Amino acid sequence: MLVTILLTLGMMVLFTLMIYVACEFMPMKSVVDFFPDDIRQHLKLRIESLTLTPKRIIGMILFALILLGMLAIYIFAGIDGIRNDFTFLQYVVRFLIIGVGIKLFDIIGFDWFMITKTHFFQHFFPETEGCEGWHQFGYNRKQQLQQSVMILLSAPISSAVFYLIGR
Repeated sequence: MLVTILLTLGMMVLFTLMIYVACEFMPMKSVVDFFPDDIRQHLKLRIESLTLTPKRIIGMILFALILLGMLAIYIFAGIDGIRNDFTFLQYVVRFLIIGVGIKLFDIIGFDWFMITKTHFFQHFFPETEGCEGWHQFGYNRKQQLQQSVMILLSAPISSAVFYLIGR
């Protein structure tokens, strides 16, 4: 259980780094797709004028490395289960803890705290200061629900893959 908690915390750290890299380096135009509509409108000019600069290339590389790190944590969770002769149910519980943990961190830590309670994003996007979207907790309920369903579906599928590999 300790390993599962540590892996979940590792995913949270990488998720936080991913948000920071996305804001600081603007590696992709799709970064702002996760913001409320009024914020996207205020960022439209900046997004349309993005050019391929060395800073953005570094951001793309860092973003890719963070995604690889997240994948590595997920794979390590499965390999560790093989080494410890996990049952199918143990795998499901591990992958659910990791998935639900990161989703709760996303909803509570970022959607509620970072977006609505701090000025974290306005530091990177000052042109959005005063936007109503920064106070709209739950603006992306549909997206969060879809991601939650994917987590619930992927945990048993991933568990089955690693369970069968370990047999």
